[in-house]
This record gives sequence, C-alpha cells and structure tokens, in this order.
Amino acid sequence: MRILVTGGCGFIGSFLVKKRVHLGFDVAVLDNLGSGSLANLGDVAGKVRFIEGDVRNYRVVLKALKDVDVVYHLAALTSVQESIRKPMLYHEVNSKGTLNLLKASVESNVKKFIYASSCAVYGNPVKLPISEDHPTNPLSPYAASKLSAEAYCKAYSDAYGLQVLILRLFNVYGPKQSENYAGVMMEFIRRVKNNEPPVIFGDGEQTRDFIYVGDVVEYFTRALNYKLENNFCEIFNIGTGKPVTINQLANLVLQVMEKKSLGVIYKEPRKGDIRHSVADISKAVNHLMYVPSCNIEEGLRKMLGFA
Repeated sequence: MRILVTGGCGFIGSFLVKKRVHLGFDVAVLDNLGSGSLANLGDVAGKVRFIEGDVRNYRVVLKALKDVDVVYHLAALTSVQESIRKPMLYHEVNSKGTLNLLKASVESNVKKFIYASSCAVYGNPVKLPISEDHPTNPLSPYAASKLSAEAYCKAYSDAYGLQVLILRLFNVYGPKQSENYAGVMMEFIRRVKNNEPPVIFGDGEQTRDFIYVGDVVEYFTRALNYKLENNFCEIFNIGTGKPVTINQLANLVLQVMEKKSLGVIYKEPRKGDIRHSVADISKAVNHLMYVPSCNIEEGLRKMLGFA
C-alpha cells in the first residue's frame, strides 16, 4: 500500500511519515518546504518518495498521486492573523488546494482520503464539550478555508463515493513545532527562554484542549484502518477531552523550565478570543479505539527535551 502525506515535512506530517515508514509502508511526501523541512524526516528522508511542490499545482498533485492508495492531507496555512491579512492566499492553499487533491484522488482511484481539519471551524462554542454535531461558525478566513475544504471533502464523498475521514484537530503541540507558530504554548515558551514572564490576556481562566503530537499521529494511524459503513464520510474530534486553563499552562511552563521566579504578567483581554474550548472525543475513542495517553506535563517535558 502506498500512502501520500501532503505537508509531510511539517510538524505533524513529519511525525506521521516517520511512523508509517517504520511500520513498513511505502510513503510519498508532497511538500513545498515553505514551513517544513526535509530535516524533520530525520533518518527516513531517504526512504520516502519526495515531491517538492504545491497543492495549488494540479499537475504536481497528479504526479504525487501516482500509484497512491491513501492520502493524508495535512498541507495547509495555519495562522489566523495572517489569514486576516491574506484571505485570498488562504482560500487558494487551504480550500482550492484541497479541491485539487480531491479531484486528482478520484482521477487516480485513491481508496481513502484523510483530511486534517481544525477545531477553528466551530468558532465560539455554544455548548461544552464540543461534539462533532456542534454548529460551525468560522471566525477567520483561516477557519472558513478549513470548513470550505471539509465541504468539498463531503461533496466528493457524496458525488464520487470517495471514502473520506475528517479529523478536526484541537491544540496540537510537541517537539519540532515551529518557533513561528502563534499558539499560546509556543508564545509562553519563547518568552520564558528569553527570561521574560508569560503574558496572559484576561484572567487566565480561559480553557483549551492541548493534545500531544504522538497521540494525534496514533489517531491518524487508526483512521487508515477505520471501515466506513453507512456512508463514505465521517468526522472526528481529535483532542484529549480535558480542559487546561491558560493559568495552569503558564505555571506548568514555568515549572518545567525551572523559571517560576519569572511570574506571570496579565493584560487586558483580546477582542475575539474564545473563552472556552474542549473536545468531546467520545466518538473518536469509540470508533478509532484509542484514548490519548500523554498528559500535558509529560508532553511538555518531551517537547522541551526534559523527558
């Protein structure tokens, strides 16, 4: 079986590629190396079929899909703030790029398409925990582009019978996460490394659902073997189901990095910040038969090289 991983040189993609290669799969990688690096693949770089290219280029996509059975589509632009400045770019890469892959997958007789989406499609939750049937309300061009891509996935499943699994990822973290990533955890780590206290906007009682990259890769692995029965498209939340407050996160970063004396700075809340976010993962646990095993302290220690 040959697998294509788009964005396979990126943060999550590189972990997924290494796991599939170590399990003996024939793996191809499509990446434009815009934010990813071949160095992220480590010792498996020479064991994959690498195609440098962009998902916006249909000819390149068709070439990458030669003899491919399963697509893991992780290539995307992910910055909310950048998407506000460059909405058309996010549409072209995240929405149209996904459409290119879907069209080429049908043309190439791909058996299964596994798409990495985002919890951002939900917007401000109206109920907690957030289940897969929660209303979607994208609040940024980034979120809108991910939801648009999901809609294309569903349409291609309905129209062409392509088997599609959509994994809505919550707050993924782990080793090799880009220093440029705008997430709150990376921002805290950047500041503490510079001997500056973490800055919390608001009272710090906002909650997020942080999931370690190894657990995410395990869910992607199990999605490959999941048998779609009554329809050709399923959506799964990928998180831990355990909320962590921003105060708890800041204190944990200070503790693990042994910089508790720095303390924390509080500033006025930022407009548009979501107050609470936590996944209902019961569907993923029951259908993909996996419970996340890495708690946030253990994961943070692995991320920082202290474990």
